[in-house]
Amino acid sequence: MTLFSRILGATSGVAFACSAFSAQADMLFWSTQAKPVEEAQAMREQVLAGFGETVDYQPNDGGPWLTRLQAELQAGSGTIAVLGALHGDFSAMNPDDLVDLSDMGVMSASGTFNTLAKLGTDSLQYIPWMQASYVMAANKEALQYLPEGADINALTYDQLIEWAANAHEAAGEPKFGFPAGPKGLKHRFFQGYLYPSYTNGVVRTFASDEAVTAWEKMRELWTHTNPASTNFSFMQEQLLSGDAWIVFDHTSRLAQAFNERPDDFVAFPAPAGPTGRGFMPVLAGVAIPRTAPDMEASKALIEYMLKPETQIATLRATNFFPVVDVDLPDDLPPSVKAAGNAIAKMSGSADANPGLLPAGLGDKGGEFNQVFVDSFERIVLAGQDIRAVLDDQKATLAAIMEATGAPCWAPDAPSEGACPVE
Repeated sequence: MTLFSRILGATSGVAFACSAFSAQADMLFWSTQAKPVEEAQAMREQVLAGFGETVDYQPNDGGPWLTRLQAELQAGSGTIAVLGALHGDFSAMNPDDLVDLSDMGVMSASGTFNTLAKLGTDSLQYIPWMQASYVMAANKEALQYLPEGADINALTYDQLIEWAANAHEAAGEPKFGFPAGPKGLKHRFFQGYLYPSYTNGVVRTFASDEAVTAWEKMRELWTHTNPASTNFSFMQEQLLSGDAWIVFDHTSRLAQAFNERPDDFVAFPAPAGPTGRGFMPVLAGVAIPRTAPDMEASKALIEYMLKPETQIATLRATNFFPVVDVDLPDDLPPSVKAAGNAIAKMSGSADANPGLLPAGLGDKGGEFNQVFVDSFERIVLAGQDIRAVLDDQKATLAAIMEATGAPCWAPDAPSEGACPVE
C-alpha cells in the first residue's frame, strides 16, 4: 500500500468516524409509519423541523425496525431516541423494554386510546400519536329521514336500520350502500364494528349467541341495502352517483365524494350496539425504549409530537388524523375536515369500543379475513342458518388461531397463547 493510500484511508476513517458521530448526535426517530418517500420527507421538513433539536426520522418495514430495536435492547445501550409504530407492534413487545410515560402529562383526547396505550399494565407504555379509521357518510338529502330524536353523531344500529328503511320507502328503492364488492373492506366492518358492538369481542365471541344477534341485525340492514353493493368496493362512487345515500367505508375511499361536492355530504361516527360503539382505529403511538441515549430529550420530542400544531402538520404529511383536540384549519381538503371531525367524535365517545386490527397472524391474515367474508356470503347473501354457519366457520377460525398462536387483541379479553374461539 502506498503512503498516499494509507493517508487517504486514514483520512476516510476520520471522516467516517466524524460522520458516525454526527449521525449519533441527531435524535433517531425509528418508525414503521410514514414510509413512502414523500411522507418521510414531509415528516422531516414539515413536522420535525420545528422541534429545535435535529431529528433523524428513519421509517422502516416492521422486520428491520424490530431487528435493530432488539439488537439495541440486547446490547443494553442504543441510539434510538423515540419509537413510532402501530399499537399492534407495541403490544407484541415486552413492556419492560419501554419507558413508563405516565408522568409526562401528555396523552390523547380519547380515554379509550390512553387505556390501550397501557398494554395491559398500570402505566402508559406508549403515547397515542395519530389515527385513521372507517366512518359513515350520507347525502344530506337523507337527513330528513332520520328517526325522530336520533342524533347522527350518536346513532344506534337499530336507528341506522330504521333510517335506512325510511330512506328506502321514500326513494322507492334501497339506498344503504355497503362495500361488499370483491375489493371492498367489508371484513373490517364485521371485525371492527359489528362484532365489538354486539359481542364485545371478535375471536372469542365469534360463534356466541350475541354474534347470532349481530348477524340478524346485518340481515335486517341488508334488506334496505342496494343489491348492487356486491359490486361496490369504493363507496365514494355510489355517493356521487346517488346509488346510495347512506354508506360505510374507509376515509380514503370516501374522499372523492367530499372533495368534489363538499356541501352535499356529511361524515359521522359508526353506530353503537349493546356492548358499545365498535370502531376500528388504525392507532399509531410513540414510545421510548429503555436504551434511549437521552431520556429527557426523548420525552421532549414526544411532548412536541402531541402539540396541536404538530398534530395538524402530521395530518398534512401523512393523512393520519390527530389524537388530541384540535381545530382543523380551513385550508385542509374537505374530505380531511369531514373525516377528521367524525373520527374525533367516534374515538372520543363515552361508549367507544375499539376493535383493533388483527395482530400476530403472519401470512394467515387473509385466511382470517376470509372467515368473515364467507360468513357474510353464507348468512346474508345465501340466507343460510346463522347458528349453523357460525358453528361451521368456528372450526376454521380456531385452526387459524392455533396455527399462528396469535394472542387475543381488543376488545377480546387477553389470552395466554393463541386466542381461543369459545
